[in-house]
Amino acid sequence: MKSAVATLSLLAGLALAPAALKADPIEDFYKGRQMKAIVGNPPGGDYDNWVRLLVRHWGRFIPGKPSFIVLNMPGAGQIIASNYLANVAEKDGSVVGMTERALPYLSLMGDPNVRFDPLKINWIGSPEQTNRGCFVIDHSPVQKAEDLFTKEALMGGAGAGTSVTNTPILLNKLLGMKFKLVEGYGSAENVVLAMERNELHGLCQTIAGIRNSKPGWIEEGKLKVLFTMEHDPVPGLNVPTIYQFTKTQEQKDIISLYDSSLELGRPLIAPPGVPPERVEVLRRSFDAMMADPEFLEDAKRLRYVITPRKGEKLQQVVEELMATPKRIIDSTQALTK
Repeated sequence: MKSAVATLSLLAGLALAPAALKADPIEDFYKGRQMKAIVGNPPGGDYDNWVRLLVRHWGRFIPGKPSFIVLNMPGAGQIIASNYLANVAEKDGSVVGMTERALPYLSLMGDPNVRFDPLKINWIGSPEQTNRGCFVIDHSPVQKAEDLFTKEALMGGAGAGTSVTNTPILLNKLLGMKFKLVEGYGSAENVVLAMERNELHGLCQTIAGIRNSKPGWIEEGKLKVLFTMEHDPVPGLNVPTIYQFTKTQEQKDIISLYDSSLELGRPLIAPPGVPPERVEVLRRSFDAMMADPEFLEDAKRLRYVITPRKGEKLQQVVEELMATPKRIIDSTQALTK
């Protein structure tokens, strides 16, 4: 009798063994979990809208199909949220966030408020690679880029560390464009509202950001694009690039360094110290989402153009940025103070 019981117990153990061998520690970790998605904008901002689009779909591609909650931590040009992600957030793969693309550049410039090493961040991917430009409203005294050398444009700022603030400062000092910065608006969206109230003439922002917040304004002529910040002209805009107004190689090198952040798009990150196997899962699940028809249809409904970049490419961009020669860094620092 005892022998029969022992045999049955052995058979039961053998039957369970394959199930035990098939256990997936990644799936076990994420199953039933509520992940956090940190964003440094208030609700309704450009980065916030992107994050909410992504988390509506991302969980379907992560083993265990976790849910997400979005946590807004606005302030200091997204530096508060990014410092939280790097230094406070759980480092187990349960927290991700979308960070301001310029923060690695600001770290390189020695900004004391950026309290993390971009090389230690886990770069997950970006849903888009965008273009940046400087815009004025249709009743501005400045109507084309050449006017900036003879007429003043009142430009709104969104806080230290943002491209909305830094771009006019840099171009004023480097090229002599007559931008006068008015700070205190907190976000690009607030700057646009101030332009509508005739408080300001313009702002410098991504083209996608303007098109998402004010659809049709560029096409209708309500907003005029003065120039774009990339080497090559943006198709369909018929405006010059900033490089047409540079006179020296050093000016070109400085703008190239400043523009390097554009290659990061809308970067999604995970904190330093996340186990490599979970970083890999986050990257590959993000890549799968970027090709998903349901996600792409949702993005199209919001007028978002998906031009994704893999986490490994973002990592490469950051590594190249952090290797910039010191003379270019010093010149850029002096111009953006």
